[in-house]
Amino acid sequence: MASDSAPINLTHHFLIAMPGLQDPSFARSVVYLCEHSERGALGLIINKPSDIKLKGLFEKVELQLARHDLDDAPVFQGGPVQTERGFVLHEPVVGTPHGEGSAPAEAGEGQGAVYASTMTIPGGLEMTTSRDVLEAMATGAGPRKVLVTLGYSAWEEGQLESELAENSWLTVGADPAVIFDTPIEQRYDKALSLLGLEAWKLSPEAGHA
Repeated sequence: MASDSAPINLTHHFLIAMPGLQDPSFARSVVYLCEHSERGALGLIINKPSDIKLKGLFEKVELQLARHDLDDAPVFQGGPVQTERGFVLHEPVVGTPHGEGSAPAEAGEGQGAVYASTMTIPGGLEMTTSRDVLEAMATGAGPRKVLVTLGYSAWEEGQLESELAENSWLTVGADPAVIFDTPIEQRYDKALSLLGLEAWKLSPEAGHA
């Protein structure tokens, strides 16, 4: 079959939960997929804030957050896996302190330019799991646009494809503006609007209305 020779790759896409998806971790969620291959998928939920603020998270790891624009930003519930571990989704960090310098080979020379553990996501975002990105933010540096989660979402080989076949999710190419610039309570509807859809049209009972 054609689908066997061309496996679906939803890296840098949103998964948008359909109304029938009742799992409490994922109901009405928007998941940003950082990685998707034949081995499985990894993503972060971008619209489920926890009651922890970034300032509080920094205090927990004994850092002082110097970015006061982020003091009251929530830490998100990124998914049910490794919920004690932090994940920082952010815009790309360039190789010099002032955002100049375009040679990737020299990236390590810049201030806080390369973190110890960063996944570069095709499409233009990065996801860092090492403490050094927090240390950079503690000095007022680091990436300007960030979304911090505790935990992540994961699918084993073939699992996400099965859920897609069961119509548990809609998919659409990701728009970073939904992640970084859209109010949290609007992200689900905004992600749907990328498909030209509205939430009320997705009701499982729509056919009986």
